[in-house]
Amino acid sequence: MFENDRVRVWQVRLDPGQTQRLHKHEHPYVVVAVQSASNLIQTIDGQTIDAPEPAGHVVYRPAGAVHMLTNVGDTTYVGRIIELLG
Repeated sequence: MFENDRVRVWQVRLDPGQTQRLHKHEHPYVVVAVQSASNLIQTIDGQTIDAPEPAGHVVYRPAGAVHMLTNVGDTTYVGRIIELLG
């Protein structure tokens, strides 16, 4: 959606039951929920974390975690990811 030398903004959309592939964020980032959903975070070491994201919810996450995100609810999830590059 947007990128310069300091930030990269992109959007994730997960339909109910859809899973985002395993990935790693190389930079710290902020997630802004545009459309709410009930999500689960699954870490590479097998940990499962409830991650409900109501519309407007904002969360900061540090760099480095390897995980995947699954929409376990019945609504489509849309989130904006703002990676802090510089």
